[in-house]
Amino acid sequence: MPDFKYQGTNRSGSSVSGVMTANSKADLQNLLRRQQITPTKMSEKGKEFNMPTFGGGVNAKELAIFTRQFSVMIDAGLPLVQCLEILGGQQENKFFQKVLINTRSMVESGSTLSTAMRSSPKVFDGLYVNMVEAGETGGILDIILQRLSTYIEKNVKLQRAVKSALVYPVGVLTIAGLVIFLLLWKVVPIFATLFAGLGVTLPLPTKIVIAMSNFVGSYFGLLIVAGIIGGIFGLKVWYGTPGGKFVLDTIILKLPVLGLLMRKIAVARFTRTLGTLISSGVPILEGLDITAKTSGNAVVERALQKVRKALEEGKSLTEPLKDSNVFPGMVTQMIAVGEQTGAMDAMLQKIADFYEEEVDAAVKDLLTAMEPVMIVFLGVVVGGVVISMYLPLFTLIGKLSEH
Repeated sequence: MPDFKYQGTNRSGSSVSGVMTANSKADLQNLLRRQQITPTKMSEKGKEFNMPTFGGGVNAKELAIFTRQFSVMIDAGLPLVQCLEILGGQQENKFFQKVLINTRSMVESGSTLSTAMRSSPKVFDGLYVNMVEAGETGGILDIILQRLSTYIEKNVKLQRAVKSALVYPVGVLTIAGLVIFLLLWKVVPIFATLFAGLGVTLPLPTKIVIAMSNFVGSYFGLLIVAGIIGGIFGLKVWYGTPGGKFVLDTIILKLPVLGLLMRKIAVARFTRTLGTLISSGVPILEGLDITAKTSGNAVVERALQKVRKALEEGKSLTEPLKDSNVFPGMVTQMIAVGEQTGAMDAMLQKIADFYEEEVDAAVKDLLTAMEPVMIVFLGVVVGGVVISMYLPLFTLIGKLSEH
């Protein structure tokens, strides 16, 4: 048997590498899977090849449609390979088509569907693969795929809520900033030259605006603009690190209005994900691990990892959730009831339904409240700059009318 070099991530997300003997790529993936290692790169006798990463062009809507169609075909009794062949053939997205062709080939070679999907982690994440594996083991793959498609659709809805809450204010502030910058850079200097030629006494607001214009047009002004752009880029890079993400996510959750909305979104996502996994037969410890990694928030992820560790030590699910101070009291109380009655999955789904409705209402209220605030902001800032430029003209017209 040949020796394979591999690189990947273990259960805790740490990078691992090593050498292992296996018959084939599929066998190596199975061996690594038993050790709870997700491979990202493998090489055989010096010949390296990367794991497929076609997911860059596959969005959640396409994945949801594929999953829904897949479940219908499986329910109709079509063979697995034929389903993948049909769905791959009708895919307009070339990235996704390559993924499905690769998955079909691996299934034809004897791999299970979950193992084949695991080789494309950018498309089929840990949650997806583990649920498919549970469906294969329990013989209810069609039902699991239906639950998956529903979960993905609801997750897309939550993502839209976040975008709706952020896009409007960010867009307005960006446009306002560009307009003010252009006014200070190009328009105000023309007025300043005119006022200097006329010898008009300038009021304080006009002096302030002209001083700002001179600063924007100077070397230091350009340096500050470059510094702001560099700062935004640096913040984005820092957010990509575990420490930076945790600090910024903590700040976001503590913001007055937006923080409450993001907390509700985090709770809805956590309960929906864990409820879907438990109802599909995934063990709760593994479900918590997957839920933590797919939470999208470093604070929630760290809290869930602590919950998982406490659960391994024999504690109940409710105690560590309460101690984390991340989840509202109502959530922990309802989970406690679900734990006592043995209906944890149903209770989690009810919590998710409730918080998704709360998110919808909160986004609508936020947008309704922000519209007049943004209009007033634009009027005061942009209008203030324009009016300050006309004040000396009003003074000059008044003097001319006296003569």
